[in-house]
Amino acid sequence: MSVPTKPPFRLDGKVAAITGAGSGIGRAIAERFAQQGASIAVLDIDEQAAIATVADLVAAGAAAIPVHCDVTKAESVCAAFATTVAHFAGLDILVNNAGIGHVGTCETTAETDFDRMFSVNVKGVYLCTQAALPLLKERRGVICNLASIASLIGVADRFAYSMTKGAVLTMTKSVAIDFLAAGVRCNCVCPARIHTPFVDGYLEKNYPGRQAEMFQQLASWQPIGRMGTPQEVADLVLYLCSDEAAFVTGQAVPLDGGKLVF
Repeated sequence: MSVPTKPPFRLDGKVAAITGAGSGIGRAIAERFAQQGASIAVLDIDEQAAIATVADLVAAGAAAIPVHCDVTKAESVCAAFATTVAHFAGLDILVNNAGIGHVGTCETTAETDFDRMFSVNVKGVYLCTQAALPLLKERRGVICNLASIASLIGVADRFAYSMTKGAVLTMTKSVAIDFLAAGVRCNCVCPARIHTPFVDGYLEKNYPGRQAEMFQQLASWQPIGRMGTPQEVADLVLYLCSDEAAFVTGQAVPLDGGKLVF
């Protein structure tokens, strides 16, 4: 019986750039990766949020830097990756996590909302991936995109959001096949509802006085009876970005609380 040479899911010596890592799921991913030994570039449009995340990571003993990044602007994205490489001398992992949500049908979605969703959730993934690929090819690195269960099934009142996350899924497959020979893997995670500050803010804005009732309604949409946690997303992303997933590429991996089964 062979003995593993190292504990599983370690990222020692790896450099990870995580977009939208100032809060929510992105912050949870940054914390998990740091626990596993990675150096972290915390990319976020909210500079103070990025600084706060980095302060906690560094206090816990990790190597991390805050990097301002507006994923909708090519100049900002290129500058962010230049800063990352200047500090860490390379890049091994890109997590395209930055994204925004929207509630509405085709009829109720304004053109400005549609354009904003596309700009952040689709163009942002494109720009960051394009900027990172030359660096990832040097180290046979890996990309993990945050898609959604809305990439796989119809979700009511999520027209524009579903459109963008469907695009993330197909971009994932395109990048995986185009850069397979270069040794770059690319996968995406498709979560069902995850309890983040976005959920709390949505309920407070739209259902004042009924937050608890509506929270339970959203939670029960998953057959398992609850929403997922940012930490559970982070653990799946960790697996896909680790050497233990070296045989996995081009996949859309659900984290769905049983929604796709029942």
